[in-house]
Amino acid sequence: MHHTSRPVTSNQPGPHRDVEKRVRRALATPLQKPVAAHTQRAFEAANAWLGARRAPLILDAGCGVGLSTRALATCFPEHSVIGVDRSEARLEREHGALPDNALLVRADLVDFWRLAHAAAWAPERHYLLYPNPYPKASHLKMRWHGHPVFPTLLALGGALELRSNWALYVEEFAQAVQWATANEPTWGRFEPEGSFLTPFEAKYHRSGQTLWRLRVALEHKTYP
Repeated sequence: MHHTSRPVTSNQPGPHRDVEKRVRRALATPLQKPVAAHTQRAFEAANAWLGARRAPLILDAGCGVGLSTRALATCFPEHSVIGVDRSEARLEREHGALPDNALLVRADLVDFWRLAHAAAWAPERHYLLYPNPYPKASHLKMRWHGHPVFPTLLALGGALELRSNWALYVEEFAQAVQWATANEPTWGRFEPEGSFLTPFEAKYHRSGQTLWRLRVALEHKTYP
C-alpha cells in the first residue's frame, strides 16, 4: 500500500519564543474554567470503574479510535488502562472487543485531567500519542505545552511518554517540562518495534517520516 502522508509544515523556524512565558503564566494562574457536565459524568463513571479494579493506572490521553488503548491493555495486563478522547465518532468505530482491563471514555481532556488530579489519580504511565501539532506559530496556546492545563497534566505524575512526527513540538514540550518541573526529559528519534500503537504512527512511518519520542519520569504533586 502506498502512503503519502505529508510531514508537518510550520511558519516557525525554531522553538516558539513564548513557550516559557506561557508555562510560567499557567503555573502562576491555575485554570478556572468550569467543567463540562458530560465530562463530569464520564469521569465519575471512570473513577468508579478504576476504584473497583484496584490496579495501577495507565492513561492514554487523546486515544482516537482506541487502538492504542487496546494495545497498551494487552501489553500491561496487570494494569487498568483508560483511553480518553473527545470524539464520540472516533470512539464508536468498531475495532473489536476491549480487553477487560481497558476502558474508553468520551471526555474533554482539559476537564478530565483536572478532575483526575483533584481525585488524586496517579497514573503509573501516561501517554500522549501524536497530539494535534497546531503548527502555526499563532496556535501555540493550543499545543498541550502552551495550554493553561499543562501544569495539571504534569502534576498527575508517572512515566510520561509523548510521540509525534514533528520534532519541533517535542523539543518545545521538553523545554516546557524543564521549566515547569526542573526534570530533564529524554527525547529523540525512534523506530517502532513490532506493531504500531496508533493508526497515525503507522501512517507516518510508512510515509517515510521520522518519528520522535519523549520520556520523562514525573512526581505526583500539585504545582502552584
